[in-house]
Amino acid sequence: MKTIHKFRLDSAGQPTTLKLKPGCRVVRCEYLVPDKAVFLWVEQPLKVDLPELERKFMVAFSGDPVPSAYEYVDTALDPFGPEAYHVFEVKEKAGERPDPADVSPLSLAG
Repeated sequence: MKTIHKFRLDSAGQPTTLKLKPGCRVVRCEYLVPDKAVFLWVEQPLKVDLPELERKFMVAFSGDPVPSAYEYVDTALDPFGPEAYHVFEVKEKAGERPDPADVSPLSLAG
């Protein structure tokens, strides 16, 4: 069996750490006007014997620099405003330190 959970992401430049099951996948990303926040919906197995893994997600505005290692997930649009919120999964290259050219306020925030 599986389920879908909804998670609120920090839009202030800080990564949001989620505890998710192996085999999970992001199925939706949306900006909800009443909450004034970006949310992520994640499908994951319901098996209780699976360990939880920490995964980090970062919200960036259009034009914000993002480290090359971060993986794009989806974009959420504010239907009543000009903002676009781009969601990235925070990943580092295995065994590597971030490239100095990739250091930005977003990568220093976490």
